Amino acid sequence: MSVIVLAEHTQGTFKKKVFEAVQYGAAVAQSMGTTVSVLALGTVSDAEIQGLGQYGAQKVLHVADARLDNVNSRAYTKALVTAAQKENAKVIIALHDVSGKAVAPRVAASLKAGLVAGAISYPDLSKGFVVKKTVFAGKAYAYVNISSEIKVITYMSNTFPVKKGEGSASVEKLDVVFGDKDFAIQVKEVNKVTGAVPLSEAELVVSGGRGMKGPENWGILEDLAKTLGAALACSRPVADSHWRPHHEHVGQTGGTIRPNLYIAVGISGAIQHLAGVNGSKTIVVINKDPEAPFFKAADYGVIGDAMEVVPRLTEAVKKFKEAHQ
Repeated sequence: MSVIVLAEHTQGTFKKKVFEAVQYGAAVAQSMGTTVSVLALGTVSDAEIQGLGQYGAQKVLHVADARLDNVNSRAYTKALVTAAQKENAKVIIALHDVSGKAVAPRVAASLKAGLVAGAISYPDLSKGFVVKKTVFAGKAYAYVNISSEIKVITYMSNTFPVKKGEGSASVEKLDVVFGDKDFAIQVKEVNKVTGAVPLSEAELVVSGGRGMKGPENWGILEDLAKTLGAALACSRPVADSHWRPHHEHVGQTGGTIRPNLYIAVGISGAIQHLAGVNGSKTIVVINKDPEAPFFKAADYGVIGDAMEVVPRLTEAVKKFKEAHQ
């Protein structure tokens, strides 16, 4: 009996969200008095894989098939089911991202397992196997008791801080027999944004809405984001108006993020937008409309014109950083 974690690499390297998922799986395994294994897929070096031991992985099963470098839900499912059966895993963990959302339900169906999507807590074993998650677009919490023998969890990243330790995981090659149908759908090309902090991994996010009045004013948000080391985001109307690229859109129909700090500038705070950001640890709202709904969800609010407030905030951050270097 063990816990197994799906670890997806990006161009041969593991990102922070994977370390967090491995750490989460290790904590679950410790509470259950068992071991944790990790499944790595595709072209990634043994040195990179062994590094997962610094986050609690004891063993990593590696399916070294280059066809798995890009997400393929059918092939990933077969690999994860094979690994789970080999390890006699009773808990299977994946990230609550694009690949996890595609793979976890398939795995649960294949293994007749219960599934909780979007977990934000460690399982409470004192009352069975109870996992906390958000529901109703983040407006409430649900506590789900998984009673099946095998349990599948997708985990919301940036829920717990990542703590790097010491150790090196052992690497074991895993052979999976794939059929033609497993790769019936193939990825021909992947275009990824480079040179920016990925929104899904950003701990600090600066976001703008229609209150910015136009794309020509976005420079003040870019300056603030650069000063903070933050990622840029936007509301749906901004992306729909082509002021900003669609990959920056966060909300119910865009990306869901959980940064430590979310600064919303000129965003009214419609429920559709809140659904994508209300998991943020701290929310700061800057808006000249004192009746903006976003203020009700904010930890801190500034009533004022963004064109005046944001540059002053940027300068204040610069002075603070200079004084504390």
